Amino acid sequence: MNATFLDAAQLRYLSTHTPLYYSPEAALVPWLPDNLLALAAPIIAYWVLSITFHAFDMSEWKRLDKYRLHESAEVKSRNLVTRTQVIVAVIFQHIVQTAIGLLWIEDKPAGAQIDHVANMAKMAPYLEWAATGLLGKEAGAQLLVSRGAEGLYTVYWWAIPAAKFLLGMFIIDTWQYFLHRAMHMNTYLYKKFHSWHHRLYVPYAFGALYNHPVEGFLLDTCGAGLAEWIVHMSTREAMLLFVVSTLKTVDDHCGYKLPWDPLQMFSPNNADYHDIHHQVIGIKSNFSQPFFIHWDAILGTRMTRQDIELRRAKQEKPKAQ
Repeated sequence: MNATFLDAAQLRYLSTHTPLYYSPEAALVPWLPDNLLALAAPIIAYWVLSITFHAFDMSEWKRLDKYRLHESAEVKSRNLVTRTQVIVAVIFQHIVQTAIGLLWIEDKPAGAQIDHVANMAKMAPYLEWAATGLLGKEAGAQLLVSRGAEGLYTVYWWAIPAAKFLLGMFIIDTWQYFLHRAMHMNTYLYKKFHSWHHRLYVPYAFGALYNHPVEGFLLDTCGAGLAEWIVHMSTREAMLLFVVSTLKTVDDHCGYKLPWDPLQMFSPNNADYHDIHHQVIGIKSNFSQPFFIHWDAILGTRMTRQDIELRRAKQEKPKAQ
């Protein structure tokens, strides 16, 4: 199947236009291959954001008080594990994650090593088929002659990467929801593995990956690797997914309900939502993590602050009578 609309001018357009995010270099960091950067970047992101929130915790900035979900004294008194124990466990998980990643993530071609124009040309017949099928043969052909290269550019550089990223997010959410829920519903799994994480009754940022090592491997490392493998992501696409997933996980445990936090703005699955899960009243709810809450909503495990107030009101009503 050959496309008929790609003439010399359109091919020249495809060869001279690249998006702002594109780098022709074989490695984003000259002295570090992309596959190693993909392993280092999430760890760096984890500690940079965690230290930022820890600085908030230690500061006396009064403007933050109204955004705190718990007082600092409450964190110290109600949690069943020390900060040192948390840091050691997180570092161990990062070591395991890196070791597995070294075996898993390949050093794939990137930048100018890939013939992007040839890849777009291979897609051209499918764009032609879609355009003529939707608009009719004549109108579709006219559109492709005038704007076909722009259409290919948009699909190749923006639509497909965005779709792959969203699918990767969905896979991670799905994996983590059902495994996380199983860890709560099965008494053995909860006591043996997941109870570690719930020693943090009041979560904080750098405790986001405080897990039993087995759970850390299954829930986080395997979930991210599965998403990368199913979606057939490039190394740079996987790196972005890993970094955003890490930042979101840290932010969900940060202990602040911040109106100007972009990670809390794009999804209702935020620090306040996950904090409910860490409380006794919500421990069998809000299993979704790290991105969206669709599985909680679909399967009836979503709990909001309003739900908590209604439940408490019902419990107090008989006492008042």
